[in-house]
Amino acid sequence: MGASLKSGGGGRRRRGRGHLPMSEINVTPFVDVMLVLLIIFMVAAPLLTAGVPLDLPQAKGRTIEAQQKEPVVVSVTKDGKIYIGQEDKNDLKVEELVPRLKAILEARGAKDEAIFLRGDMLAQHGVVTQVLARIKESGFQKVSIVIESQPGG
Repeated sequence: MGASLKSGGGGRRRRGRGHLPMSEINVTPFVDVMLVLLIIFMVAAPLLTAGVPLDLPQAKGRTIEAQQKEPVVVSVTKDGKIYIGQEDKNDLKVEELVPRLKAILEARGAKDEAIFLRGDMLAQHGVVTQVLARIKESGFQKVSIVIESQPGG
């Protein structure tokens, strides 16, 4: 009445070790996926921040501290088109600027809201000055003109 505890006992015989589960984790597919995602994000990141394509003037200036909220951005292109926001596809006329900016200021509810003015280097000075005057007229108190820093400065 003895029982055998050996697995190779009676019945069907196995040759070799059989199929045992792997005790190691294969990280190669994980690394492959992570590298592909890294490349995708490296290519896509500059495209997300571009907004309206402008050739900004270069000058020496100080950087602005980071804000908690996304700032309002008004862009003036070299052919005089005006855009509000980074992804806005519809250009505005100077006359339409004050009501739109007042609505944005009212929706955000902050009296000391900052606004960034981006003017192309080849934009007419008169158009940029009109936009600046309309921004002040709409109630924004903190206006920053965005420039590119000079190389080496």
